[in-house]
Amino acid sequence: MLTGQRPTARQRRQSKRRARIAAAIAIPVAAGVAIGAMAAVNGGSLNITSASFWRHHHHRVFPTPTVTASGTMTATASASPTASASASPTASTTTGTGGTVAPANSFAGGALATAQLGDVATAPVDGTGAAINLNQTAAEAAASLNCSLTVPANPLTAAGLATPWQLGDGCSMANAGTEGAFVEATILSPNGQLSVYSPLVVTTGTQPAAAPVAPTIAAGSVVEISVGFNGTNLFLTGAGAAQGNCVDALGQSVFGQVSTCNAVAFYQAAAGQIANGTLKVPAAGTGTNGQACQTSRAFPVIDQDQSDNVVTQYLITAGGQTAVNSPANNAQLQGATVLANGSDNALISEFMDPATGCTPFTAADSTYPKPNAPSQVLNELQAMADQQGTLAVVPPNDEMTLVGGQMSIDKTNAYRSMVGQPLLPAGTDLATVAASYCQNMVNLAPARNNADMAADSAFASPVPAVGNNLATFLGNRLSMSFVNLGCANYGLTNPVNVTLDGNGVATAVSYNLAQQTAKGAAAAGSGTPTTAPVAGAPNPTAGQTTGTQSRSHRRHRFFNPSGM
Repeated sequence: MLTGQRPTARQRRQSKRRARIAAAIAIPVAAGVAIGAMAAVNGGSLNITSASFWRHHHHRVFPTPTVTASGTMTATASASPTASASASPTASTTTGTGGTVAPANSFAGGALATAQLGDVATAPVDGTGAAINLNQTAAEAAASLNCSLTVPANPLTAAGLATPWQLGDGCSMANAGTEGAFVEATILSPNGQLSVYSPLVVTTGTQPAAAPVAPTIAAGSVVEISVGFNGTNLFLTGAGAAQGNCVDALGQSVFGQVSTCNAVAFYQAAAGQIANGTLKVPAAGTGTNGQACQTSRAFPVIDQDQSDNVVTQYLITAGGQTAVNSPANNAQLQGATVLANGSDNALISEFMDPATGCTPFTAADSTYPKPNAPSQVLNELQAMADQQGTLAVVPPNDEMTLVGGQMSIDKTNAYRSMVGQPLLPAGTDLATVAASYCQNMVNLAPARNNADMAADSAFASPVPAVGNNLATFLGNRLSMSFVNLGCANYGLTNPVNVTLDGNGVATAVSYNLAQQTAKGAAAAGSGTPTTAPVAGAPNPTAGQTTGTQSRSHRRHRFFNPSGM
């Protein structure tokens, strides 16, 4: 848990923002070191180092849990971390074996959405109900970290995919670490072939550094577009949003960092092709440590806001022009900086998989530095087809699913529909779902993280300012997810002990492996608990006419006391 030498209020602000940062993408690049933008290249790996990534950017509405001995972190005076992994494995002292507690209900047995459930906000408000300014200056955008993104016409066509999306409302891709938007398309052909293509995002008023090359799309293909964001709240504008069946909100309540286009149709088509054998999704496999390779719906992978953001990368020139990070552009734009989105999906494909000898699910991509690229959709398809054990799907205590500061079944289901996850039945008791999710996280994640400790300790950290290797990063991230999901509200204690150095970097983690039972959790296989409707249900339009500029700095996972 987050404790230490910093004042409690400041610590919470910083750690909540960190709980959402994002994985740097480990790729060979010709670009030089990125300073002050978004990423830096070190020894062939791309690591997020921008100081702007560490400001508070995460608003929570849950009461702060009481600090307990099992969840404390100690600050030490060890040297500053480097971008590479530590020389020796992180020491791990596990405590508590206790009796085994059966997994709680995963609430993952519902049907997939068959129709679009969300909306495109026209008068957007954040998850607390505070209105978002639609006419910001650059200075106001830098303070709020809220941005607009204009969707080009016909975004699901080849021509539309090759037309740049425009970042606006005072925001700039030159500030990609806190204002950057990233777009990623996954294309499914009628014969079951998959491909990935990243449409370009430019700052409004600028031209691409290199003109995008349109993809080839077979007749009858289905296109899905996922959007990720490094700021607080991103909202879509332009006629293309409706033409592309895009979703960024429930009513006016925006999700924050994520939006999609044509997701429901895509996952329905993919599920049908998987069922009839046309689409072959590779099994996740087994790692070199003998453990099953993990997917985006595994509890050791998730955090406070699972299944968000993309693997897309861009290049940006000194003049502020962007281009996709294709091999041709990388060779042409010497000295350009690589921009990346803080992403759970990149964490899997670029860090967790290679650390344990696993192979990510990839498809052909002409806009990526390698011939084949992962994507958020590919990760969700593999999880849909092959996740073993207890499934982790988006819970109602994820802050991106809140409406007016309250849990919402409709917004939770709208989010799940965007990532191909099963819906909650009407009337489901959301407190029970949240308690069950927290119980599974504290019982399943520590054991797997502990089992992978040696391999992860020898692997570079996605964010060196959060943990000095992958193992300490994951432990710090899990600790903050416990706090930000409000898991202490269900009688649970933080299972992670994190040691911080004088710079607030996690240098060691250990886990209490004693199994816990959450108050109000439902047993696996039990019937779906329901609750009667109550007065004062969340209002998706709450706050939209108040004129209050949203300042809830929601950041992205990868933070934890450290920052994911």
